[in-house]
Amino acid sequence: MMANIVTAKEVGQFLKLTDSTIYKLAATGEIPGFKVGKSWRFDMEEIIRMVDNLKAAGAGTHIKF
Repeated sequence: MMANIVTAKEVGQFLKLTDSTIYKLAATGEIPGFKVGKSWRFDMEEIIRMVDNLKAAGAGTHIKF
C-alpha cells in the first residue's frame, strides 16, 4: 500500500490551521512528519490516526501551540 504523503499546506487545510502552526507542531514532534531536504512532508494516514486518537481520548486532550 502506498502512503498518502502531503505538504504542510494540505495538513493545515485538513486541520484548519496555518502553515506556520503546522511547521511548529512538526518541529516539536507534536504532529508526525518528516523532512525531505528543507521541506516538511506528512503521511495523511498518520495525521488522521493522530486526530482519531485525540478524539478518543476525550475532552481536555489537545495539542499545545
